[in-house]
Amino acid sequence: MEKQNSDGQLQIELKEEIAQGTYANLAVITHSSSEFILDFIRVMPGVPKAGVQSRVILAPEHAKRLLRALADNVAKYEHTLAPIRLSEEDNFPPVANIPGEA
Repeated sequence: MEKQNSDGQLQIELKEEIAQGTYANLAVITHSSSEFILDFIRVMPGVPKAGVQSRVILAPEHAKRLLRALADNVAKYEHTLAPIRLSEEDNFPPVANIPGEA
C-alpha cells in the first residue's frame, strides 16, 4: 500500500506493464444500486468474438467524479487542439446485441 509523504501528497506507482496501456474501442457500462461496472472491450473487424480487456468497478460517487473529470479533460482537449467530431452513427454501439449502455 502506498503511503502519503510528509507534505500530504499521495505517491502513485505506475508499473511498467500497466503503463503500456490496453487498447479498447468499446465500453459497456452497467450498474447496480451500489456500483458502476465499466467493461473496456476490443472489437476487431471480421472477428465474431470480442474480449473484455479490462473491467473497472466504481462506487457511484467515484463514477460521478470520473464523469466530471472526463468532461473536463475533453473540454480542455477541444480547447487546445480541435473539437472532437462524432457522426450520427456514433450514438449507437458498433456491435449489435451487447447488453448495457455504451
